[in-house]
Amino acid sequence: MNALPSAICPRRLPAEWEPVGAVLMAWPRADGDWAPYLKEVRACYMELCAAVMRHAPLLLLSATAEANAQELAHLGKDRLRVCSSPAQDTWSRDYGPITVLQQLGSETETPLLLDFRFNGWGGKYQADGDNQATAAAWRGGAFGGAPLEAVEMVLEGGSIESDGKGTLLTTSTCLLSPERNPQLSQAEIEAALISHLGVERVIWLGHGQLSGDDTDAHIDTLVRFCSPGTLAYVACDDPSDPQAASLKLLEAELQALRTADGEPYRLIPLPWPRARFAPDDGRRLPATYANFLILNGAVLVPSYGYPPRDLAAQTALAKAFPAHTIEAVDCSALLLQHGSLHCATMQIPAAVYQ
Repeated sequence: MNALPSAICPRRLPAEWEPVGAVLMAWPRADGDWAPYLKEVRACYMELCAAVMRHAPLLLLSATAEANAQELAHLGKDRLRVCSSPAQDTWSRDYGPITVLQQLGSETETPLLLDFRFNGWGGKYQADGDNQATAAAWRGGAFGGAPLEAVEMVLEGGSIESDGKGTLLTTSTCLLSPERNPQLSQAEIEAALISHLGVERVIWLGHGQLSGDDTDAHIDTLVRFCSPGTLAYVACDDPSDPQAASLKLLEAELQALRTADGEPYRLIPLPWPRARFAPDDGRRLPATYANFLILNGAVLVPSYGYPPRDLAAQTALAKAFPAHTIEAVDCSALLLQHGSLHCATMQIPAAVYQ
């Protein structure tokens, strides 16, 4: 961890529970990686789009914008904007804009959209269209009049968690991956996060990764802020599971953490999902209940078709968010491309649309 005086940090990375103006998603393309599972995933996206639109407008990136606008019109035209997009994949969390709020000589916070470079999770997949998606949507007016700043550093939205008060949570496995920013040391990456995002301290976690995860341990698959002093995290209660040892070490790391005020975090363990496997090659899929979305008084929680553990996850998150409604969305189909609910969505703060 490192700390800098807030006086030199004019930007602030808001927490996800702050007011949201819209949610950015991308419709699954027929000619993309979803082709073998297109029927299943589009049904899932229809349900997810409807759930999002109960709580915020939806910005939907699409290669066939006009057709999708007509297909989804029944969800509510006044809450839906479909934008023509070069995006190839659906994981808008990782290539969508990261919004910071700036104080420019007054108490009013003004939004700035940061367009970090996206290279397909360290060059694992072709990502040129995804890397261009944010700038294309901005040029099309999707984000109102908010300015856009291009950042050459590789950074995915799912790799960082903010408490809205200057603390950033991430994993060393992901951000120090040599396939992302090989020219930068850990100290230089941390300095860049502090500078671009306006955070005051960066907490690096060194343990925990899900089998089948191709993000190199995104934090949003493992640990999430529920309030500045509360963390929900993946816990494995099966000592025979190959991931149990690493997740136990992650739990120990969290128990040792302290807030900026020196207090221990309130820790809420999330249940261990029942193992799911790919139908084609039998590889384990990275199911996780940590991949939830906080959205204007609601928490959208992924479920995976196993009621006992799905309901246990919803109960745990109800304790973390007592003032929110908890809504489940079946995300079993999203696992087939190694993602889930949070990965498929990116919140755009309300300040962008004031």
